[in-house]
Amino acid sequence: MVFGQVVIGPPGSGKTTYCNGMSHFLELIGRKVAVINLDPANDALPYECAVNIADLIKLSDVMVEHSLGPNGGLVYCMDYLEKNIDWLEAKLKPLLKDHYLLFDFPGQVELFFLYPNAKNVIMRLIKKLNLRLAAVHLVDAHLCSDPAKYVSALLLSLSTMIHMDLPHINVLSKIDLIQNYGKLAFNLDFYTDVEDLSYLQNILDQDPRSAKFRKLTKELCGVIEDYSLVSFTTLDIQDKESVGKLVKLIDKTNGYIFAGIEASAVEFSKIAVSPVDWDYHRYPFICYSIILLLLLFYLVDIPELTIGEVQEKYVKFDENFDDIE
Repeated sequence: MVFGQVVIGPPGSGKTTYCNGMSHFLELIGRKVAVINLDPANDALPYECAVNIADLIKLSDVMVEHSLGPNGGLVYCMDYLEKNIDWLEAKLKPLLKDHYLLFDFPGQVELFFLYPNAKNVIMRLIKKLNLRLAAVHLVDAHLCSDPAKYVSALLLSLSTMIHMDLPHINVLSKIDLIQNYGKLAFNLDFYTDVEDLSYLQNILDQDPRSAKFRKLTKELCGVIEDYSLVSFTTLDIQDKESVGKLVKLIDKTNGYIFAGIEASAVEFSKIAVSPVDWDYHRYPFICYSIILLLLLFYLVDIPELTIGEVQEKYVKFDENFDDIE
């Protein structure tokens, strides 16, 4: 069983930088990592890739030979990769024994929405090579500084989650640079937890350019809230603690945390008591309430009544019981 990440996101969101930083971090914690570059437009790679689509097809050659633009050329390259999926499988098989895989995909959104080639490649690899992959969708954190752009990012994230059909994590990348774009209208938790979007509408109404799109924006926000699927985690790729928290979240998402654990109550109990940094700290009130209820059940002596005793009480005080109902 092989685990890994499918790194996607719009252009400029930091996918290549993420793959470079993530591969270094995973190697430092003892994992053997293989980065697979599937972006034919990415010529200057900061990392050493185990598999490079440029060995199969190059975007520059496609654009010249078929008179295509960058986007059309990328669509052609993904279609060509799907038709030659055996080449990719052969390149990956030597890595399956002991490597953790990072797939670096192109950023053009039409590759995942309008055309099925990229998704077909991922699904074929999952089924044929028995991979356990999680989609890591990067969004530039500076979009939070503009409510309209933030709504667009939410729609993009939601559409990607629905289309990809994979365990999915949305990440606000470059969080260390977010203050460079001005003060946020709300606390960062508002943007990561995707809370009541009606507050965004009030800010958008202050912009005369957005007034004529008010109804459309309201409906789009309604769609996002109705699905209630999108949330974000933050990332500063240069901060080891930030990267470490994201790795723990990804490991829970794709099942890496349970790799090598035997299916027994003893083994799973070890996982249950281990410090895996679950998200309980985000909901302290609920956790404390559960603990108090358990203590009450343990401390309070609740009398046990038989069915006959319950029926007898009802016969004697039937009017009281009826009033309560």
